[in-house]
Amino acid sequence: MYDFITGRIKGGGYAIKGAWLLLKHEHSIQLQFVIAILVTIAGFYFDITTTEWMIQLLAIGMVMGAEGLNTAVENIADFVHPDFHVKIGVIKDVAAGAVFFVALIAVIVGIIIYFPYIFYTL
Repeated sequence: MYDFITGRIKGGGYAIKGAWLLLKHEHSIQLQFVIAILVTIAGFYFDITTTEWMIQLLAIGMVMGAEGLNTAVENIADFVHPDFHVKIGVIKDVAAGAVFFVALIAVIVGIIIYFPYIFYTL
């Protein structure tokens, strides 16, 4: 039981380290993090509902998580085949496309949440 608990604590430490590395080195995550902060501030400003908070946080988490996975795929692809290769390019494009889908839906979620607060309360 002790090994299980210490293993989970170590795993959490590795996850925090990975999140820090993403925030420190990846420009796309840095931008998404700033956007996440801005929409969080907007959530407090407009006093969005609990349900809207849950959906907004889920959207933020999905975008950040997808971007992290995309970065991991790109790093693995570059490690396996550092030179240009058509198939590696396709793999990277598909991973980036997945981030695009998640980010697009997150933008739509943001519009659905904030449109009424911005335009119907003026």
